Amino acid sequence: MFVAMNRFRIAPGREQDFIDIWKSRESYLSGVPGFVSFNLLKGPVTAEYSLFASHSVWESAQAFEDWTHSEAFRKAHANAGGPRKDIYLGPPQLELFESVLGEG
Repeated sequence: MFVAMNRFRIAPGREQDFIDIWKSRESYLSGVPGFVSFNLLKGPVTAEYSLFASHSVWESAQAFEDWTHSEAFRKAHANAGGPRKDIYLGPPQLELFESVLGEG
């Protein structure tokens, strides 16, 4: 199993705008070979920002890498950082994890 996470720092008061962007976008993930699941996670809130993370699970690192070079990836990210850039306090931070132990 392979997990890819992007951490987003979102401007205070813009949390629902950020969630709405994700709810209304087409991810194109459902037909991608090796894709397992996706979640958008809300983390801690500070005076400076609200933390969110996109969390996708893949069968392997290669499946994730293949997706990043696919037409589905290009289509899903075509409008990233578009007209509502003021929501984001900096670029997302990508974190990649390879499973070394699993249960359940």
